[in-house]
Amino acid sequence: MAKYSNCRFVIGGRDPALKPVVKDRSKTAKQLKWFLLMKANRAISSVAFVGNVLCTMVSSIKKRLLFGQRESDETVKLDKSKFLFRLILAFLVVALIALAIEPVAHFKGWNNFLSASLFVNQTSEIRAWFHRVYASWLELRAESIVPLAQALCRFYIALFLMQSVDRTVLCLGCLWIKYKGIKPNIREDPFRSDHLEVPEYDHPMVLVQIPMYNEREVYQHSITAACQLNWPQDRLLIQILDDSDDESIQRLIKREVSQWSQKGVSIIYRHREVRTGYKAGNLKSAMDRDYVKKYEFVAIFDADFMPKPDFLMKTVPHFKDNPKLGLVQARWIFINKDENLLTQMQNVDRCFHFEVEQEVNGAILNFFGFNGTAGVWRIETLQDSGDWLERTTVEDMDIAVRAHLKGWKFIFLNDVKVLCELPESYEAYRKQQHRWHSGPCDLFRLCLPSIITSQITFWKKANLIFLFFLLRKLIVPFYTLTFLCVILPMATFVPEANLPAWVIYYWPLIMLILNIFLDPRSTPFVVPYILFENTMSLAKFSAAISGLLQLSSSREWIVTKKTGRLADCAEMNKTGETCKGASDEELTKLNKRKEGPVELAKTRKKTSKIYKKELAVAFLLLTAAVRSLQLARILHFCFLLLQGITFLIVGLGLIGEQ
Repeated sequence: MAKYSNCRFVIGGRDPALKPVVKDRSKTAKQLKWFLLMKANRAISSVAFVGNVLCTMVSSIKKRLLFGQRESDETVKLDKSKFLFRLILAFLVVALIALAIEPVAHFKGWNNFLSASLFVNQTSEIRAWFHRVYASWLELRAESIVPLAQALCRFYIALFLMQSVDRTVLCLGCLWIKYKGIKPNIREDPFRSDHLEVPEYDHPMVLVQIPMYNEREVYQHSITAACQLNWPQDRLLIQILDDSDDESIQRLIKREVSQWSQKGVSIIYRHREVRTGYKAGNLKSAMDRDYVKKYEFVAIFDADFMPKPDFLMKTVPHFKDNPKLGLVQARWIFINKDENLLTQMQNVDRCFHFEVEQEVNGAILNFFGFNGTAGVWRIETLQDSGDWLERTTVEDMDIAVRAHLKGWKFIFLNDVKVLCELPESYEAYRKQQHRWHSGPCDLFRLCLPSIITSQITFWKKANLIFLFFLLRKLIVPFYTLTFLCVILPMATFVPEANLPAWVIYYWPLIMLILNIFLDPRSTPFVVPYILFENTMSLAKFSAAISGLLQLSSSREWIVTKKTGRLADCAEMNKTGETCKGASDEELTKLNKRKEGPVELAKTRKKTSKIYKKELAVAFLLLTAAVRSLQLARILHFCFLLLQGITFLIVGLGLIGEQ
């Protein structure tokens, strides 16, 4: 046991000699100095990063502004009136002033009338000019602005409910049609003759018209598609109605027509020296020919449309044994719908237009607006309705309304699809939308007396006036614009307006659900689509006002720029692959084949114009977003921030092919 005599046993604790040594963690002055220097360096780096980002953004905006000043000669024609821009700019200045005053008032305790500091008579604050201005603002806000803001909010809620009911009814009608399987049907072999003395098949005489104007990129493929239509050649005539003022394009089209004529196709070329009446004048001039009198139906295609060979076989038979049917309209599908974000959002909008609006109105009311192309008219209907008129830029809607007032019926074929293009640049899309929204408002002013005095039923008159024209063409862009530019910023800077949160979020939510329901594959693009459509309300409402007031811009016809994507489809057809009326899988395959050339094209640097109105609204909404953040309204802040950024992107021309 002796060898253990020097060992110590500690019961109930650790040996003190084995306890860890506690180090002195107190920092010396030198260590503290280096620690503070490191923190300061990190803070300065963060500030420098933010500064660089802001400088880059300001530099980009400056370049866009300088470019826009040099290249804005085309947009000046469309935006001669600067009143709307100045009004938005004035609202923005007021919002910035209010935003600067509110934080000071909050920290001073002036933000309500119960604050005692507002009633102290001898302090220097009361005598201060800034304090007196703010007290006057509170009084003015309580007495004048708050009642006006509340009235505007109630007015907006009423418009919101009307639009929601309209959309909901259309979608319920679409569900009912799909559930019941309701669609126009034709009997087998409708043109087969029952008499032995006449030919076995008795096809009616059909005229095909392709109006075009300087369509270098697409003329060849549209002519080729029309010449390959499956119809007896002795019962078919194709008219190429060329209004081109470029002689080189005229020669190319003549050569193409001559080649098909030598192959035995009944095709003729017509050219007008003076482009009077634009497309309506072109169609009217062609219908005045004597040889047209023997034809019973006319199919119309724009220059960027490629019908399938069986198009006439699927549309013309619907007229058989249906003497009051005046129009058969086919659906559009788009070869370049996946080209960029702009075309993807347009595809979402067009899907709703065709699958809901036109299909429901065609099945229930037997009326919808003619789309101007990919449709077959009974020539008797055109003559009975007064033929093509040159009084507006929406001649297709004009003839459809007049035919409806005469009692003619329309049907829409959702399963007959015609391939075409979407505008790939924002400038082209904006010009197209300007014509599509200024023309209907101009037409409404012209047609209103005829609608009121017509012999159709009261409900059809109400549908035409209130739903077809007022709600969908004028009220929707008006209340979207006033909500974004007036009501929402006003409710942010005047909290007493009490705009319900459900109004702000239910409408985008309803739009989201409806569009996802129609096409689940468009889900990733629905949110950008809603934000972009809100942004487009500015251009659409300006166009609608120009149509109502008969401004010169409402009578301008600017042909939508084509990119020639149909050439890729024609190349697929030559190799034996299907493209005409292609399915989504085939279009995806085509887009993959295009990726190589497209990437090379995108390497070229492109600059786009800036849009001052959109930029003004962007800064207004971003200012309101900062104010909503001060008020701790997180949902308002998120919506205003996203919408403001969308306006900023569009205003700088950063959407579309750029």
